Amino acid sequence: MNKTSNLDFETKYLSTRYDIIAPDRSEIRLLLETSGGSMVHCTLPPNKISQAVIHKTVEEIWYFIEGQGQVWRKQGDREEIVKVKSGVCITIPTGTYFQFRNTGNEPLRFVIATMPPWPGENEAVRVQDYWK
Repeated sequence: MNKTSNLDFETKYLSTRYDIIAPDRSEIRLLLETSGGSMVHCTLPPNKISQAVIHKTVEEIWYFIEGQGQVWRKQGDREEIVKVKSGVCITIPTGTYFQFRNTGNEPLRFVIATMPPWPGENEAVRVQDYWK
């Protein structure tokens, strides 16, 4: 993604094909990025499970727009599984272990805002899966 200054503005339309496979194995369509953050569209196909990871320096906000699933998050002794579907919004704070799965028959789709912008493939560190 290209970083923009505070004076530039851009428009981008969602691609029908994914741009990359994320470190957690989900499909990522790149949207836009500014100096303060970046945004992507994420898809996990039906009955699939991501790989568990932890982010070293970024935090994220996820907004679910289609499908149904579950997200596991763990910070120290605090651990939870939340059901997600269209209209649910969650946070992934820096240093949180997380994994998600699609429990439905349609793709699980959500928009991710990442702050600061995604720094590259070494940001996500693989951790032990909650779900196999």
